[in-house]
Amino acid sequence: MTASLYTHSPGGVTGPPPVPPGLPPNGNDPVAMPSSLASRERPKAEPASPPLCTAAAEDGTTEAFDTAAAATVFVVDDNAGVRKSLRALLESADLAVETYASAEEFLAAYNPERPGCLLLDVRLRHGSGLDLQDELRRRRALLPIIVLTGHGDVQTSVRALQAGAFDFLQKPAAPTVLLERIGAAIEFDHEARVVRTDRAAVSERLAHLTPREHQVMELLMAGKPSREIAAALHVSVRTVEGHRRRVFSKAKVSSAAQLVRTVLRGH
Repeated sequence: MTASLYTHSPGGVTGPPPVPPGLPPNGNDPVAMPSSLASRERPKAEPASPPLCTAAAEDGTTEAFDTAAAATVFVVDDNAGVRKSLRALLESADLAVETYASAEEFLAAYNPERPGCLLLDVRLRHGSGLDLQDELRRRRALLPIIVLTGHGDVQTSVRALQAGAFDFLQKPAAPTVLLERIGAAIEFDHEARVVRTDRAAVSERLAHLTPREHQVMELLMAGKPSREIAAALHVSVRTVEGHRRRVFSKAKVSSAAQLVRTVLRGH
């Protein structure tokens, strides 16, 4: 993954970035949200047209996945006003959102199996947001993290990105930029979960192979014909053909080429 470094400040060099209709910029607001939205919680809306992506199924067809509908944007920020503003913005984009005032609250509630992304403030009242990032990596949680800070510096951004942050944004981030990066993080998380699921399925299939079948599989992947495999293992060609059929059956493939692709997906 190649993370990009985005820093945005009001006005910028080329003027303030555009914002969606109905969301005029507000220089005093943490995420450039209007005060009418930041001052109250909004009810969650049903997604009207969530983004879809496709993935290949085992039979070669493609299946559509509703990535946004299944994903949650987790927000960790100790500023109640920021949490309300972010909730309003995200729910206006039909995104599910959960907000937490501390790293401890988030860790107590978070399930690594839940897809989505994390918006994480660097400076929390009790510790650093980067410490939460380190703890999630220690737990092998692969949730994409977008780090937000009102006090960005090169050293902090480098540390966050080197530790695997998906992106680093300076407050106040323009709503259009923030929503675009959140969408990209959710899509990245979905694709990574598809790969992990696929790898786990392949590993499960190959775990049923016997030691002899593993030997036959390795030689098949090396491009050896049955006669050479038989000579190498000191068995009959008929015995090799039997092992070959069982390897193909357990791996759910029909050719040596498919076997190679399947095994590679499992690594």
